[in-house]
Amino acid sequence: MHNIKLLREKPDFFKKKFQERNIKLNIDDLLNLDKKNREIINKKEKLEQERKIISKNKDEEKFKKSKQISNEIKKLENDLEVLKDGINKILYFLPNIALDDVPIGSDEKFNKELRKVGKIPNFKFKPKSHYEIGKNLNLMDFDVAARTSGARFVFLKGNLAKLERAISDFMLDTHTKKFDYLEISPPLIASSDAMFGTGQLPKFENDQFEIKFDDEKNRKFLIPTAEVILTNMIREKQLLYEELPLRFVASTACFRKEAGSYGKDTKGMLRQHQFYKVELVSIVEPDKCNEELNRMTSCAEYILKELKLPYRSILLSSGDMGFSAEKTIDLEVWIPSEKNYREISSCSSCGQFQSRRMKTKFKKKNQTDFPCTLNGSGLAVGRTLIAIMENYQDSDGRVVIPDVLRPYMNDLDKI
Repeated sequence: MHNIKLLREKPDFFKKKFQERNIKLNIDDLLNLDKKNREIINKKEKLEQERKIISKNKDEEKFKKSKQISNEIKKLENDLEVLKDGINKILYFLPNIALDDVPIGSDEKFNKELRKVGKIPNFKFKPKSHYEIGKNLNLMDFDVAARTSGARFVFLKGNLAKLERAISDFMLDTHTKKFDYLEISPPLIASSDAMFGTGQLPKFENDQFEIKFDDEKNRKFLIPTAEVILTNMIREKQLLYEELPLRFVASTACFRKEAGSYGKDTKGMLRQHQFYKVELVSIVEPDKCNEELNRMTSCAEYILKELKLPYRSILLSSGDMGFSAEKTIDLEVWIPSEKNYREISSCSSCGQFQSRRMKTKFKKKNQTDFPCTLNGSGLAVGRTLIAIMENYQDSDGRVVIPDVLRPYMNDLDKI
């Protein structure tokens, strides 16, 4: 969340930065609310001081005056509540601002390709889609899932289910043993406060699966990504400088309504309401953000290189980044049946945007500051499964197991 004081000091800067994020904001309206809010606070403080002086006097007329002042203060407090609500309704919906090296543009057409890695397979046959392969092997069933749960769900069976688990285990082992992330097994339910902290609420409420607890006042949601629950581990904390960096990894189910994707990717596993993802989260000093983003991205890239999957790296434009991000690098894996690259990881630096919303600080010597938060997929498990099935398919319709996954599959070489 943005500091209203900074918006007050640099209105033209923020107006330009919000325009880069496709946000049309009359910043003068916000600043007028802020000005009125500060004026009322100042008036209230003067009245409180006057009441304090009067309270020491036992004169009856003065007592009546004190009562009048108390009523006036109460009215001002009500006015402040209304103003505060109006200011927050604007601030809560404002995205993070893009860093200077982020390409400026309204959508994905302005994204910048950084590099391509790996060789695209040259099949001597027409490659099948992952859902055709899965159906032919009788290891992937969308029809049963539709009857039990509805659209955008799937049953994986036998060795395909085992391969999905192997992918997740390989990623966790790599990130914990090679890259020193701390493995976490977190709750899959997040409070509305946690969802607000990382930026899913209030703007993206319609994308979330809310669940009801009769005895709970605080609303609860199934996590759309482990980013929410891992980042909020530090919510409302004051960390010590010596604790940083913090690096967490978790493999969890994720749940999304995909409200804005009607008609997109209706076949197969590319866009599901429930999917598995290995999530990376880092908490660092503000001046280490870019360094940590590059590190996190390289960790995700290492998985793709070990799996020998062709991919490309994309720097997202200001209009294509997520709400909380100040800079995002996407990794897109080659999908042969589509003859196209598709997102398999998105690594973002959020700067101090989330830590401000979570009221998290760190202390260095005698000073406190907001830490920088980062998150990224290391990788999306379901889409990694899709990429393996399609890039490692044989002419006989079977799938070769990548070498690094065979120890997790009892040395099985093909399914």
